[in-house]
Amino acid sequence: MVKLFRCKICGDPYIGTNPPNRCPFCGAYENFIAEAKDYKETFDVNLNDKDLANAKRALEVEISNSSFYFCAAEKTDDPEGKQLFKALGKVEAEHAAIWKKILKLPKSEIPKSEACAVKNKDNLQESHDRETRAISFYKQAAKESTSPRVRQIFGALVQVETDHLNLSEERLKK
Repeated sequence: MVKLFRCKICGDPYIGTNPPNRCPFCGAYENFIAEAKDYKETFDVNLNDKDLANAKRALEVEISNSSFYFCAAEKTDDPEGKQLFKALGKVEAEHAAIWKKILKLPKSEIPKSEACAVKNKDNLQESHDRETRAISFYKQAAKESTSPRVRQIFGALVQVETDHLNLSEERLKK
């Protein structure tokens, strides 16, 4: 039977007979996917000063990473790399959208960047460095958060960014 599911991290809907093992939009793990009828919107969060600062910084990180990935998808000299960076750009843009919802900011386009390389290995190394920094920051922000919802988002994004890190590490070894 076909059902409607929603991701508890990004809030986006998914139609299928079973929940996906990862959210097709933000990459959150299956434990964050619920039937839509059981989902309650949770983006209206009261943020203390630290959570507000960390959410703003997370938004900047995600916009920067998405912009980089979209640039790499256009410029890289490897066909598979183009697809990888396109997919990563979409996921990072979705992460930015999560923080915009939390911060009550309007939707906007990801700015264009030229800050990427033509050589795929260079872009993979930059991806690795960006994901390493994001994971470190998100782990710290999760520890510092007093909001269960903000802590949940940071924790879920640590998992997703770790998957991204693993993708770059696998390809850098080739």
